[in-house]
Amino acid sequence: MSEATSPNVTQLLVAWGKGDQHAFDALMPEVRKELHRLAAHYMAEEPAGHDLQPTALINEAYLRLVDVKGVDWQDRAHFLAVAARIMRRILVDAARARASAKRGGEMDRVDHFTAVEFDQLPERDSDCAAELVALDDALNRLTELDPRRVQVIELRFFGGLTVEETAGVLNVSPQTVMRDWKLARAWLARELRR
Repeated sequence: MSEATSPNVTQLLVAWGKGDQHAFDALMPEVRKELHRLAAHYMAEEPAGHDLQPTALINEAYLRLVDVKGVDWQDRAHFLAVAARIMRRILVDAARARASAKRGGEMDRVDHFTAVEFDQLPERDSDCAAELVALDDALNRLTELDPRRVQVIELRFFGGLTVEETAGVLNVSPQTVMRDWKLARAWLARELRR
């Protein structure tokens, strides 16, 4: 995200935030490469032949972004943070649907979570879909306690951003990101073991 302060992107985001739909259309080619990087990161662990590919994830995120209104966009990094959150939501919704369909509408309780270290997304087979849903539920609970720590998890784990990139998006120091990262991981590990 070396172009995080790109004036052209920032101008387009501001114009789009004020309701200029043409600005959104001009923005997408400017950020498409980074959206594809985010989507590829999300989809890296998908089994071959999975029905949702990075391009489909980007397209679904695009459709949801089109409807975003009234956001006071700051810059490219702010936009990518929102896009990462939208992609997370899409994947969690898909995981919930798969887990529900596989189990006749019932979701199994997750007694363990194999990706507690958050080094990579869990594979999204039926068992891991339940893990992804459990992680999402835990993140929603953590949001009530500390929204910034959830943002750190979203940006690093789901978005694939580095510590420095995450610090830039959140406008905090890298040390703060690392502290939030460690505390959020510990909190989530405890929640997921409950």
